[in-house]
Amino acid sequence: MRPAPPRRSPLKAFVVSTRPRQWLKNVIVATAPLAAGVLTEPDVAVRVAAAVVAFTAVSAAVYLVNDVCDAEEDRRHPLKARRPVAAGEVSPRAAVLAAAVLAVLGIGSGFLLDWQFGLVLLTYAVLQVAYALWLKHMSVIDLAVVSSGFLLRAVGGGLAAGVPLSQWFLLVAAFGSLFMVAGKRYSEFSALGTEGGTRRSLELYSESYLRFVWTLAAGVTITAYSLWAFEISADDGTPWQAISIAPFVLGVLRYAVDVDRGVAGEPEDIVLRDRGLQAIGVIWLVTFALGVVAS
Repeated sequence: MRPAPPRRSPLKAFVVSTRPRQWLKNVIVATAPLAAGVLTEPDVAVRVAAAVVAFTAVSAAVYLVNDVCDAEEDRRHPLKARRPVAAGEVSPRAAVLAAAVLAVLGIGSGFLLDWQFGLVLLTYAVLQVAYALWLKHMSVIDLAVVSSGFLLRAVGGGLAAGVPLSQWFLLVAAFGSLFMVAGKRYSEFSALGTEGGTRRSLELYSESYLRFVWTLAAGVTITAYSLWAFEISADDGTPWQAISIAPFVLGVLRYAVDVDRGVAGEPEDIVLRDRGLQAIGVIWLVTFALGVVAS
């Protein structure tokens, strides 16, 4: 038998419970201001940074609540059993109290920043807590709720910065999120099947159905992005946003390789470790930024 891993300090266990690696998702808040070319304006940059911090606090609260609700199931998972609440390093009471404090601070600061942004944060928190309590056990609904978290981040960033949101941008955010979430479920299914006992909704899915969902979502995402890129491309000069369609599609295809291999169970790990995907992402960002500067 392998020796038990060393017990973490209370502070480290609490920080781990807020899942720092997943804070990367909150960068999505900056996408709308970045696409609009206003992120470099000092007042907008400050508001977006405040919005990212607020979303980070609320999402950390959600992770704590989720860990309390999932503690029993996590103990049967080969990796999630090391989560601090499941491992007994953070008590459920302490996790819930910390979640309440983080949620109040995050949502409260969100309302101070912009009342509409505050409503987005409140909606996010309510949906995610409902997910942790019962919606996660409902097939399809669980995919929609998790995907909504990414969409609300994108919408929140636009509201915080006062940026109008294109319908095509919202479709890219919505179906891009569904693509990643369905890919995550597909990887979980590939790794654990329906016998893992860690997520009841997997029992209602099949491998072919999950493949259908992430394939469909990828197609809609690419179509919506293409329409958005053509919509915002400059009428004269080099159409950089339209050109950015090529690296965007390559990025989706590269990510799909990891999904198809069943190793996309943690999307943030793919983004942080896949050097090829990172290189494509840099090319896409440069290409898109050139279009923003030129417009």
